[in-house]
Amino acid sequence: MNVRTVLGDVAPDELGRVDYHEHLFQVTPLLPGDELDDEAASRGEAAVLKASGFDAMVDATPIGLGRDPAGAVRISAATGLAVVATTGAHREAHYAPSHWLRSLGAEERANLFVRDLLEGMPERDAPGSTTPLTGARAGLLKAGIGYWSISDFERTTLEGVALASLSTGAPIMVHLEFCTAAHEVLDLLTASGIPETRVVLAHADRDPDAALHLELAARGAWLGYDGMARPRTRSDAELVALTEAVVAGGGAGSILLGGDVARRTRYLSYGGMPGLGYLATRYLPRLRAALGPLVDDFTGANPQRFLAWAAPAS
Repeated sequence: MNVRTVLGDVAPDELGRVDYHEHLFQVTPLLPGDELDDEAASRGEAAVLKASGFDAMVDATPIGLGRDPAGAVRISAATGLAVVATTGAHREAHYAPSHWLRSLGAEERANLFVRDLLEGMPERDAPGSTTPLTGARAGLLKAGIGYWSISDFERTTLEGVALASLSTGAPIMVHLEFCTAAHEVLDLLTASGIPETRVVLAHADRDPDAALHLELAARGAWLGYDGMARPRTRSDAELVALTEAVVAGGGAGSILLGGDVARRTRYLSYGGMPGLGYLATRYLPRLRAALGPLVDDFTGANPQRFLAWAAPAS
């Protein structure tokens, strides 16, 4: 099956080198002052990523957090960087108590997600929006949970994401807080009929427990490693060591790499640092020195397989 980008469907191997987790646009009450809301600046940062050697990225901003599908189309066309857009919802803390998503049940959310995947995303996220669709379709579903918790809002999103994935074959990203409740998330999704092989656990590396990661990989889940350039929480050296241990345990085929930079204060084009080029120019050389050419699979064959849609279950 193909991968769905904002400019159309492509064969998995046509994606080239993939950064599995970044953001072109994002606005959330959790990050005041760190909004990604300037198309020209975001285009500049996408160009930085492209120039660093990546051919494709996942724009992991779901519904209600300032995503801009039309802007993503223009950025992809201008830079030559393939962009896989995202539908779904983040963890509950990102949404104000009055946010319209809170009023939707699992089936209603699933219908919204399926529209984004099959018909196209609207110009703006709004309940019952009649705004014309952009023509850009999402290629990935997203849900999120809290730290050792899955709220009713988050459980409803997980149920909606599962329904949407079953009817379309689209892959799923789940945001975890420090890799907590990873098994519980997989249990919920598999109970809904989703194979673990359709799920990437974002931020798995925020808990550098190789034994846990190998358990998750043994279940078939993908491990999202996206915590580099964050020495206040964990050094790159620790992440390299974690990856070495997981590879030694047989988990190389489950690793995806991304930066998840997601803040204007960390984007060069918004006046911050280190920028989206860090993954390719600073981190990957260290990882390659430790593991050799196997590292190429983490941004090549692995994300290409993950992002390819499966046959719908119904």
